[in-house]
Amino acid sequence: MAVKRDYYEVLGVGRQASAEELKRAFRKIAMDSHPDRNPDDAVAAARFKEASEAYAVLSDPQRRRSYDLFGHSAAGAGGPAVDFSDMPFGDIFDTFFGGGAGARSRRQASNRGEDLRYDLTISFEEAFSGVEKQLDVSKLAACDHCSGTGAEPGTGQETCPGCGGSGHVRRAAQSFFGQVVTTATCPTCGGAGRILKNPCQQCRGQGRVQKAKRLAVNIPAGVDMGSQIRISGEGEAGVRGGPPGDLYVVLRVKPHPYLTRHEQDIVYELRVNMVQAALGDRIEIPTIEGAVEIAIPPGTQHGQSFRLAGRGMPDVRGGRRGDQYVVVQLVVPKDLTPEQKALLRKVGGLTGKPEKVSKGFFDKLRDAISLD
Repeated sequence: MAVKRDYYEVLGVGRQASAEELKRAFRKIAMDSHPDRNPDDAVAAARFKEASEAYAVLSDPQRRRSYDLFGHSAAGAGGPAVDFSDMPFGDIFDTFFGGGAGARSRRQASNRGEDLRYDLTISFEEAFSGVEKQLDVSKLAACDHCSGTGAEPGTGQETCPGCGGSGHVRRAAQSFFGQVVTTATCPTCGGAGRILKNPCQQCRGQGRVQKAKRLAVNIPAGVDMGSQIRISGEGEAGVRGGPPGDLYVVLRVKPHPYLTRHEQDIVYELRVNMVQAALGDRIEIPTIEGAVEIAIPPGTQHGQSFRLAGRGMPDVRGGRRGDQYVVVQLVVPKDLTPEQKALLRKVGGLTGKPEKVSKGFFDKLRDAISLD
């Protein structure tokens, strides 16, 4: 059987620790090891369970005295472990430390407006250079008639009698280790903390109505398909003055007719014929900033690529710009005239064996091209 660790050692405090020191020690362990923050972590769960038991004993003055005198053998000091693992993380602090700022933040969260998504399509060129776009967004916005309070002007709101304005109700239950308190959203006010004397006739007490709004959004250079831009506070208005949600602009980039993107690099597939590949050529190709001329050296092979440094997409985070790669695609003609077929036979011939490419082959090809 495993030996129980000393409760003071579990919490990392001395035996003369004050109630406030015990509280701070348990709070730190709870924040680090609560199962809500460490899913599927057996070690963290065991540590949280051990700390819960230690704090439940040492935070009770009578049980702490018994533990100090008799250790784990004291009645009620040992026994089954206290396990608050099923209690939501936020409620741990209501249970042991009271509501305070945590309760206020949860009340605000319950009234917070919904986040919105706006799908925006931009061109390949706009993704490269960046652009400002105007968005027409329809959303629930604060009611002008009641200024978002949900109450008819002049009537105001009253503190909810069910929760005393906290937005949550506390339920206490007795356990072997004392009283355990949990919290839940107040059913009377729905978490708002206040009730209306006379609901607004325009918004029916919700404090918000459907409106259209035009927004300007700056799209930075270098964005890619699926990039998201968050516009804080431009989601739906909160219920009865609650904080608004955010607007997320999700980008779709139209494909370019010739260029494709791979992260920050751009790829262009250059189609050349056999003569261009064999003899070399200077060819004008497209880039995102306009046409440029590149040299294709003699003997270029199918699939060979050439790098144009710094011709790719900019880094949206401000890093190095990507490159453009020109990938050669050899185009073999399908419909040849009898004269063309005869010319090719004269150059290479049909042997039924793989051709060994050599300088002599290119010499023969040049001679053939010079014929009438």
